Amino acid sequence: MATPLDAVSQGRLILGLGAGWNEPEFRAFGFPFDHRVSRFEEALPIIKPLLREGWVDFHGAYYQAHDCEIKPRGPRSSGPPLLIAGDQPRILRLTAQYADSWNVPFLSAPQSLLELRSRLFTACAEVGRDPTTLEVTAEVALDFPDSGSTPPSHMQHDLSGSTEEIANALHQDEQLGVGHLMLYCSPSTTGALSR
Repeated sequence: MATPLDAVSQGRLILGLGAGWNEPEFRAFGFPFDHRVSRFEEALPIIKPLLREGWVDFHGAYYQAHDCEIKPRGPRSSGPPLLIAGDQPRILRLTAQYADSWNVPFLSAPQSLLELRSRLFTACAEVGRDPTTLEVTAEVALDFPDSGSTPPSHMQHDLSGSTEEIANALHQDEQLGVGHLMLYCSPSTTGALSR
């Protein structure tokens, strides 16, 4: 599915992957919720070679990909870049092994990135990867307190304040090495997006 989407987007797709956390989403699609990280860990050596080389043959505990091939290939010979989101040790190790980009989930204060990034550097050292070869991205939940809305419960670590304070924090993220931001506004309205 990623290959034709990459073609339709003229080679702009970034394939974001993660082990998941929201059990109702798993139930809605009939996916098992147990062993999420183990299943994710086993999926990556299928996904990455399929996108990079166009072929894989894999036999695991959860997944089988027998002589699997992607034809036609997408617009980029190496496929879309892989972005992995998460901040737990096992996910960080998988990020260091397989990803092109690492997404920091729900980054609030820019300085909180420093501790998370040090854990990523440790994971990179464990697998022998130069951490500067991983782009850092961040999902930032923006809360405008004067709007009277309440952020969703899973957005506990939001960035709030005046428009100027938020802009300053986002600029600090850039200075700390964040190359791509994904913003979630609360409230999710045209007015909040404009701000």
